[in-house]
Amino acid sequence: MSDGATPQLPQPDSALANLDRMVGSWSIEGNLVGSDDKTIKGQTTFRWLPGRFFMEQRFSLNFMGMEIESLELIGYDAEAKSLASTVYSNLSPAPLPYRWDVDGKAVTITVSYGPLDATFNGEYRDDGTFSGGWRPNPGADETVNVPYDITGRRID
Repeated sequence: MSDGATPQLPQPDSALANLDRMVGSWSIEGNLVGSDDKTIKGQTTFRWLPGRFFMEQRFSLNFMGMEIESLELIGYDAEAKSLASTVYSNLSPAPLPYRWDVDGKAVTITVSYGPLDATFNGEYRDDGTFSGGWRPNPGADETVNVPYDITGRRID
């Protein structure tokens, strides 16, 4: 640029700001629907990558004795005009596509890929906790898309 003008850098879509309340580490526990036994325990950490175009989630969970580890990158899909993520997990040889909708305190996350077909509906509270549950979408296999509820609290 010979005229001395500063190049205009791209800016993150404003929809990404809805993820700000998630930044930090969270302790998670939960149970299968219909059971009070806390057989789901773990931790997740959210952080912005430089530039704030993508949020990273590192997830570690013991789901009834099965260890689940994943890395998720959440960003804005301009074509679909929504938040989208890709999850890399120790349970799948392929990256898994998720869709996010964050509206105030309400969070909806969906996955529909192969046999995975479920939706999470949850809510963040002013006291720094959240709760919600995963449910299979209509017609989905409940042996793959096991319905369960979780609660979480911020630990940093």
